[in-house]
Amino acid sequence: MKAPHSARAPKFPTRKSVARPLTSKWLIIGGAATLLALAGAVSLWARFGTVVFFETIRAGFAACFG
Repeated sequence: MKAPHSARAPKFPTRKSVARPLTSKWLIIGGAATLLALAGAVSLWARFGTVVFFETIRAGFAACFG
């Protein structure tokens, strides 16, 4: 004879699901690299001024795209 439904043990999943954090290692590394590049750009701008900064960017575009 089968046991009544209420007497059965509830079935739980054997594997626990673990929530992944919103920030992953690669997101943190990418953010740090972006902040480092922005800090470098701002420091170059402050050191050499806008004319040299924009001339460097123009020369880079000219080198890449001809």
